[in-house]
Amino acid sequence: MAADDRLSEAQTPEDRLARRLRDAHRHVRALALPQEEKARLTRRLLSICDVAKRDIAHAADRLDVFIAYLDGRSDTPSRRNLPPGD
Repeated sequence: MAADDRLSEAQTPEDRLARRLRDAHRHVRALALPQEEKARLTRRLLSICDVAKRDIAHAADRLDVFIAYLDGRSDTPSRRNLPPGD
């Protein structure tokens, strides 16, 4: 059985989150970014995976924000837009 077989028809919240996490990891690996940036994004994903062990709903919310950031849809301003001192 291939690793993806179990996720082919996501039915439970855990299965859906596992599929989305897998896809997010693939997305990060495919990005044309410096290695340091990829490592930072990977660490962020790993922290979401760690949260998923305890709280599926919270991990899913964090993953939504992470994916929005990757897609450029985040409404959080980047550091360069913040005033000095913030």
